[in-house]
Amino acid sequence: MKTIHTDEITKAIKEMCIEANLGLSPDMKAVFGEALEREESPIGKKILDQLAENLSIAGEEKIPICQDTGMAVVFLKIGQDVHITGDSVENAVNEGVRCGYRDGYLRKSVVGDPILRENTGDNTPAVIHYELVPGDKLEITVAPKGFGSENMSRIFMLKPADGIEGVKEAVLTAVREAGPNACPPMVVGVGIGGTFEKCAYLAKKALTRNVSVHSSIPYVRELEQELLEKINGLGIGPGGLGGRITAFAVNVETYPTHIAGLPVAVNICCHVNRHVTRVIG
Repeated sequence: MKTIHTDEITKAIKEMCIEANLGLSPDMKAVFGEALEREESPIGKKILDQLAENLSIAGEEKIPICQDTGMAVVFLKIGQDVHITGDSVENAVNEGVRCGYRDGYLRKSVVGDPILRENTGDNTPAVIHYELVPGDKLEITVAPKGFGSENMSRIFMLKPADGIEGVKEAVLTAVREAGPNACPPMVVGVGIGGTFEKCAYLAKKALTRNVSVHSSIPYVRELEQELLEKINGLGIGPGGLGGRITAFAVNVETYPTHIAGLPVAVNICCHVNRHVTRVIG
């Protein structure tokens, strides 16, 4: 049995909120560099150069890579042999977010009620996803999600007869309708299966997967590659101003579903696709 105090969780999340907002993860740096080489459109190249300059300045000045520092989305994989002591896990996570956004001078973008719209002043509460897994470690992923791209996300409740072609059309429809509003080049997270809420969770989780790693399921891997090619064939391009690179990657996650349904969710993320993972224990 591994004992983890909630102070460790708070400290890690505080640091991860700042880290995620001040620089790209290694996988995103890699695909960004590749895009600079592959983009053929002169204006597309110019936009990518400007984005690269922005990232460079952010790194040098220790300031956010985007002014929308997002709503904190936190994934917790908790080992069954972990014993957490101290405060509640939820309070520990929110305290980490509160401290990270305060000490990192990050924009506070969360309102306490979706209709009354009063800012909470510290970017809490976070959206927390819990998963119990074997082992004695705690894996934390922090993924701040800006709402320029979040607002472009979609859920489609397809019929089983729509099949994989229906899935492809749904994803392309979401990306086509998002156009420049999702701040392309984008990363497209796709969830297929489960229920209405499960496929949305899968799409969100897909965005945290290393963009250079494809699914281990053969047909899903082929689907990811085909969708990326088709999305980049739309011509939306960097900044929505035309070009070859509309998306860096398409990550697809699947789950069993009901005989009468084919739920599909598309969660789009902008060119920074912020995510940081740490393991405690």
